[in-house]
Amino acid sequence: MVNKIGRRALAAGLAAAAFFVATPAGAQKPLAMLDRITPGQWVVRTREAGDEDLRLCLEQGRALIQLRHRGIPCRQVVVQDGDAGIQVSYSCGPAGSGMTRIRFENEELVQIETQGIAQGLPFAFAGEARRQGACPR
Repeated sequence: MVNKIGRRALAAGLAAAAFFVATPAGAQKPLAMLDRITPGQWVVRTREAGDEDLRLCLEQGRALIQLRHRGIPCRQVVVQDGDAGIQVSYSCGPAGSGMTRIRFENEELVQIETQGIAQGLPFAFAGEARRQGACPR
């Protein structure tokens, strides 16, 4: 009995060690594409007629994931993560949920598509976010 338990523990330990060896030490962190976005004053323009531009002072690009749920703690699940774009699904409990795709054009321009539920109503948005300069002081 002790040998069976010992062998199982050894097998589990070897499997864990193999996982860590197989994972490159310099592996890219999740959603690294968003870290390439230059901080500053950004304007988010929708492609829908009549919608107002949204002005944001971004410290980091990750804030673009939850445009309709800004400042609300939400659980995020990364659906797609690449150098050219990301897709994140998020849930904010009773405040709603969403799915956002961000395509990287360059450090100062990204394309955004997001849809979901906010304040009990559906929303959908497609547009671009463009850096305008430094944040106002």
